[in-house]
Parts: sequence; C-alpha cells; structure tokens
Amino acid sequence: MMQLYHDNDVDLKVLDGKKVAVLGYGAQGRAQALCFHDSGIDVTVGVRKDGKSWNKAKEDGLKVAEFADAVKDADVVMILLPDEIQPEIYEQYVKPNLKKGAALEFAHGFNITYKLIVPPEDVDVIMMAPKSPGDKERDEFVAGFGVPALICVYQDYTGNAKNVALALAKGLGSTRAGVFETTFDNETYTDLFGEQAVLCGGMTAMIKAGFQTLVDAGYPPQMAYFEVFHETKLIDDLLYAGGFELMWHVVSNTAEFGGLTRRDRVITEESKKGMQSILDDIHDGTFKNEWRADYDAGLKRLHEMEADEKALQLEAVGKEIRSLFQRKN
Repeated sequence: MMQLYHDNDVDLKVLDGKKVAVLGYGAQGRAQALCFHDSGIDVTVGVRKDGKSWNKAKEDGLKVAEFADAVKDADVVMILLPDEIQPEIYEQYVKPNLKKGAALEFAHGFNITYKLIVPPEDVDVIMMAPKSPGDKERDEFVAGFGVPALICVYQDYTGNAKNVALALAKGLGSTRAGVFETTFDNETYTDLFGEQAVLCGGMTAMIKAGFQTLVDAGYPPQMAYFEVFHETKLIDDLLYAGGFELMWHVVSNTAEFGGLTRRDRVITEESKKGMQSILDDIHDGTFKNEWRADYDAGLKRLHEMEADEKALQLEAVGKEIRSLFQRKN
C-alpha cells in the first residue's frame, strides 16, 4: 500500500525562511508559483530575461530572475521545464549555482530515472508531482481545495527531504485532497506507460481506427466523428466522476451489454502484448533513446508525425463539428 498524507500530517513551516526558485513559467510553473506565493512561501520565478514568461510572471506580481540568479540563493530549486530541455538548463544554470544542502525538485522523474541529470551528492533530490494540469491545480487551490499529488525522495542528504516535498505539496493545496508517497522510477515508468498505451497513444489510435471503420463502411464522416470522438468526453466525464460503475449506470442497457460483450474483440491478447512491449521499451531505455535522438535531430520525426495527424480527414471533420458548438454573436 502507498502511504497517504493529508493536511494534518504536514507542517508548512518547514519552508519558513527558505527561498524557493521555480524554473519555468508554463502551465505547471505558473500554477505552482502562484499557489506557493499565496501560501506565504518566498518564491522567485526563474526564466530567460525579458521573454514572454518573464513579463507574465511580473504581471502576476511574482519576483522574477534569470535562471542562474534564481538558483544561487535558493534553498529549493524546482525544475518545472519540459523534459527535453531540462538537462541543458541544469548543466548551464543549475549545476554551477546549486548550493550545498539545497533541495532539487522535479514534477516528473524522467531525467533522474534515466540519469540524464546526475545531481551532486550534497543536495536533496525530491519530486512533488500534482496529478492534474496546471490550470486545474490553480482553480482548485483558489476554490479552497487542491488536487492529489505524488511525492518521492531520490536522495536525502539533509535528512529532511521528505518533509520539504510534503510541505511543497501542502503549499499547493494537495494535502487537502491527498498525497501519495512513491519512487522516482515508479512515477516515471507508470506515467510514460499511461501516456503511450492508454491516454495519448491508445486513445487516439482507437478513435482513428473507429472513425475509419465507419467511413470505409459508407457512413458519413460527420456521424462517425460524433460516435467515436465527440462522445468520448461524455464517457470520460462519467469515468472521472464515478468510475466504471457510474458510467455503466448512466449509459443505456444496450450500450452496457454491447460494451461488455464486445470490448475484448478490440483489446485482444495481441493488444496486451503490445502494451507489454511498450512497458519493456520504457524499462530498458529504448523509448528514452528514441526520444532523445529525435530531440537532438531538431524534432524532425515528431514534426512529421504532427503533420500527418493534422492532415487526417478526422481532424478536418472535427473542426467542422466543433465550430457548431461555438456561440455566434
């Protein structure tokens, strides 16, 4: 069983007098920095000078500094940048300025698990990973609640690493919902698998295949789009709210019987072998190597795949259908 922490288990005062540097001001960086600021934590946002993020953070009323300056005085350095650019930013700005006894914090374990970033031995290395997009984190915090999160300790130099990770989670409001303790490797492997096999890879592949099956059978593409793409949100909302039980209760008996008796024709034993091969690629570094190679090549392969997706009939029909749901002034 995973250890679960709530508000009463965590002392936010662990961060009293400590300076926190949030590197990056995208969806996660902005949400976390604003919540920390509102929780009374001393936050400085580290970004490139005079860029869009620099100006946005200043407009939001936060202290802003260039990466190196943000790191120099920080007791906690949070690297909330895209996975692919973290090693470069770390080597250039963080590593030369990270002080002994500081906590180096991540929201995803990718670069630590695969040793693309190798921290010195005299710092804590922790993770506080909210299980939500940044906008949702901020909305829940402002509403007086929070989103669940994971915390992990990879390296505990000071003996206080877990307390710092938990305090960050409390500063985000996550302990109001619940915070689970796990490991960097577990977070990395399960996160990548979920994205590839189910959430981003598996779901889009299912939608594409279902759409094409109906269109090839002679059905209008608009009808196909409604049935295999548009209505995924209805099902997802039910699953999110109450799991399988609520979803099966709300849909028709016909849908329930059809779904339960036919789904194994789609997710077959071969499908499950494919999922296992995805997990194997994650475990042995094959995926990491492919991703890093494409990044080093200027994201050539990724951009080609994006162009292929954009050219799909499914996408053209989707734009047409989605426009119908936009109110006209």
